Amino acid sequence: METTDDLARLRAAVDTHALVNLTGGLGSGKSRLARRLPVAAAVDLAADGGLGGLRRLAAQPGGLLLVDSVDGPGRAEAVAAALDPAGDAPGPAPSGLRRPVLLVSRLPLRAAADWGERAPVTVGLGPRPAAAVEAQARAAGVTDPEAVALVVRLAGGVPLLADLACRALHAGIAPDVPGAAADRMAGEVLERLGRERPGQRWRHALRLLATVRTGDERLLSGGPELFETLAGLSLVRRERLGLTVREPYRSLFETAYRWRRPQAYEEVRTRAAGYRRALLAERPAGPQERAGLVEEGLFLTGDPLVRTSLFPPAEEFSRIGPARPGEADDIGRLMHRWAVRGGFDVRRSERIVERWLDGGPAAFRLARDREGRPVGLAALLPVGADTEAGIEPLLQQHAADLLGGPGPGGLFLGAAYGADPVVHAQILRDILGQAVRAGHLVVSTASPDYQALLHTLSFRPHGGIRDDVYRCGRRPEVYSHDFGAAGLPGWMGALTPPGAGRPAAGSAGPGGRDVRGVDAPVRDVPVLVARALARLGDPAELARSPLLACPGIGSPAGLRAWLRDAVAELAAAEAPADAEAGAILQAYYLGRSRTHHQVARRLHLSRATYFRRLRRGLALVAARLPVRTG
Repeated sequence: METTDDLARLRAAVDTHALVNLTGGLGSGKSRLARRLPVAAAVDLAADGGLGGLRRLAAQPGGLLLVDSVDGPGRAEAVAAALDPAGDAPGPAPSGLRRPVLLVSRLPLRAAADWGERAPVTVGLGPRPAAAVEAQARAAGVTDPEAVALVVRLAGGVPLLADLACRALHAGIAPDVPGAAADRMAGEVLERLGRERPGQRWRHALRLLATVRTGDERLLSGGPELFETLAGLSLVRRERLGLTVREPYRSLFETAYRWRRPQAYEEVRTRAAGYRRALLAERPAGPQERAGLVEEGLFLTGDPLVRTSLFPPAEEFSRIGPARPGEADDIGRLMHRWAVRGGFDVRRSERIVERWLDGGPAAFRLARDREGRPVGLAALLPVGADTEAGIEPLLQQHAADLLGGPGPGGLFLGAAYGADPVVHAQILRDILGQAVRAGHLVVSTASPDYQALLHTLSFRPHGGIRDDVYRCGRRPEVYSHDFGAAGLPGWMGALTPPGAGRPAAGSAGPGGRDVRGVDAPVRDVPVLVARALARLGDPAELARSPLLACPGIGSPAGLRAWLRDAVAELAAAEAPADAEAGAILQAYYLGRSRTHHQVARRLHLSRATYFRRLRRGLALVAARLPVRTG
């Protein structure tokens, strides 16, 4: 499962340094990768007598010594002491080491022990790409597309989790019951974590922490000892608002807990959401802390669109910050990809970007990977006289109200792009955090996905602008939201669904509107149809769709079958425009993953015609939904 790059990086480190630390999350394939090197001797500290064996072998000259399982209380310190004896042995290993040593651990050992001048060089092992996990599943005998998709989703790029998911499927768990599979997998993960901390009490606390995403000592209600125990686990990090479980393990534990104890799961989430709102309302907090509380509150809404857009179940490696002088070329490259992905006219987009860059790169925030390479961005301009020329074309008739009213200020969002869904989600969360700090956000977007998300987040819609500025067949829609500190608790409360985590019958949904399937306003139902079509392969997300309330649908499998049939019937319609609309829905939602631009080109349609037909198709499928009678 390891990549050629991983092996090359590790080999280069071992060839160059006497002491190397290979790190990565539980089950990430560290031991397997390490044994691809020419190892002369190996010690597993999880075995009895492992530490004594390390002292003996470290004192002997020779080839590479592999030391595995350097995890658990005191082990890093013990290893540092075992490798400490002074000596001036000849050979390539400096500072008293008689042989090169490779230490394998889940966390970097520099964080756990004082190594002095002989601190190990750290090589990190990240998650595998989805294609590699899919290949692993097929090699394990999992070939059903729905089952393979479940393995990829639950594994999050971790080879061990992929293996455990395959075993769960072979044990007879159906691929449309992800909670049962996750529960079986979580038991094995907890057993493997047991070597880091003795006892059982922390195991349930870890499930609760995964459910609330981030928890301080009061929210976790286990006292300082339990809090410290959780903090010492390799899967747990300390964040601004408390402890959090690393992805994809967090998502795995949450999915399992929701399946095993659904009522308790909802109670924990509801209590945590109330706690976050109370902190926003009752405790003076700076902009940074308010932004963190809002982020946690959004997670706790449990809304499927918010979860998939902002909180994908995968580990994040990018860091986001202001663009730097000299990064204009990187901004241009990323904005070009943004235009292509959105199906926008590239030249028109470039002219708009040039206006945003007039004052330098300060209007952009960049996401950078571990090597510092830009992999995502947001065009986030401060609203003011200096930026009005770059903003007005995207607001047009709404500019007077949003730029020239009393107390103009805040931020304007013109574009957001991430190289992959994880980076994209980080960018979107960073935008919301910056908006909380600034107090107000104005958005102009031609993306149907962004528009659906803004509706879900109860942004105020101002309507479309006059022109199709991107020449993509649809005019940008304008939205705004006030993020003043006084209004944040009420906004978070309105977003949090009551009771069991989904809107109760007759309750208000996004934008204060009723979302009970066929009872929703006609203009909202196509959005619900689009969301469901985009999530056909995810039974857990389909289970949250308001369309399940339609008569005769009832279950995620029923909704999936109904949507597939409705799209197929539309594609076979006699009216050419209807058939074209059905063909677009089939290609974009039911076929191989493609962008709107790729589908339009494949069907030989102009951008304008393509998006008219797409909207027509969603509206026609929505109109076919069964309605209540009486």
